[in-house]
Amino acid sequence: MKFTLQGNAAQTRDNNRELMNGIYLTLVVIYVLLAIPFRSYIQPLIVMTAIPFGVVGAIMGHDIMNFTYTSLLGWETSPVTNVTMMSILGMLALSGVVVNDSLVMVDFINQRRKEGMTLPEAVRLAGVKRFRPILLTSLTTFAGLLPLMFESSLGAQFLIPMAVSLGWGIIFATFITLYLVPVTNLVVGDIGNFLKWLYKP
Repeated sequence: MKFTLQGNAAQTRDNNRELMNGIYLTLVVIYVLLAIPFRSYIQPLIVMTAIPFGVVGAIMGHDIMNFTYTSLLGWETSPVTNVTMMSILGMLALSGVVVNDSLVMVDFINQRRKEGMTLPEAVRLAGVKRFRPILLTSLTTFAGLLPLMFESSLGAQFLIPMAVSLGWGIIFATFITLYLVPVTNLVVGDIGNFLKWLYKP
């Protein structure tokens, strides 16, 4: 006896497959677009380290904002199942947004390196000079999404998960990025110096 998915189950499976393909394609496109101006294979990965933390923040945001849309619709579900298709689409859009903060930080470090600074000096200066612009950009984006998050009309309920994914994902990724990107740059720099020392003629 053979069982196959049909009807809504088959359509859901196909939609999930297409969505995963879209996620992979998005990550590849982001990497290529970063690799071309940076002329590096490693620095795009440093910038993209913010994406997983943005997704974690989006999921946490669904837990925090659970009361805003699940109670209004009368859903009795766990925070995990509150991650709807619109939530995932929001995370997909989030992957292209959260790299902005990391991009600003890494580009500032590169510019200072071209001026003759050492990597530790450039990283330290970037953490000081880019802190306020990065923080204000993320906070204003989050503030702009707040009205939609707390909207009570029925027509907005389907858009709220996307706003939650974007808003909380950006906030969480920003605070991680302010520490993670400078540290990652230093770690990559130390690895590069070690390899040069190891393989020097």
